[in-house]
Amino acid sequence: MKSLISLLMLLTILIPQLLAGEYNPTVSVGEVLASWSDLPGIDGETHSWNDLKDKKAVIVAFTCNTCPYAVEYETRLKQLATKWAKDERVALVAVNSNLVEEDSLEAMQEKGKAAQFDFPYFKDEKQELGKAWGATRTPEFFVLDRERKVVYMGALDDDTNAEKATRNYVNEAVEAILAGKKPEVQETVPIGCNIRYKRSRRR
Repeated sequence: MKSLISLLMLLTILIPQLLAGEYNPTVSVGEVLASWSDLPGIDGETHSWNDLKDKKAVIVAFTCNTCPYAVEYETRLKQLATKWAKDERVALVAVNSNLVEEDSLEAMQEKGKAAQFDFPYFKDEKQELGKAWGATRTPEFFVLDRERKVVYMGALDDDTNAEKATRNYVNEAVEAILAGKKPEVQETVPIGCNIRYKRSRRR
């Protein structure tokens, strides 16, 4: 009986690790991710998963207003959005799960206007989406195929210094999807500030 209990305890620890990615604590490449609904955007509208149902590839960027890394990547994020806005098969959306006043929806609207964001920017007010996807950093990227399976997750590119970056993993993943292939790189370490989740009280 003790051996059985010990085995069950070990499985309880190992199974989540086996299901998670190499760097993502919650999800793995190839997994269908949790959908979203009624997320408020800086455009004053609410948005859902179904808005993107006709897209062959979807890029989701977890970012925020306040993280120095996220601010540093704003130009590259805008360039990414501009590149794929020309292709009707592809959509890019940004999500803010950060729980600080400077990352409120109102602050996001101000940021979007000042930074001239030309892509949807949503507020994950309940932080449910970020937690379900295992997002831990800003910025952090997910690329999904038509079935909404994870094809790539992690960093945008291979260097936080734009002048030194030589590979854009997100672009490579989208191009692979459109070509009916798998990207060479499917997961990398996301580099940025920790997403500030609400702490749950231990019982």
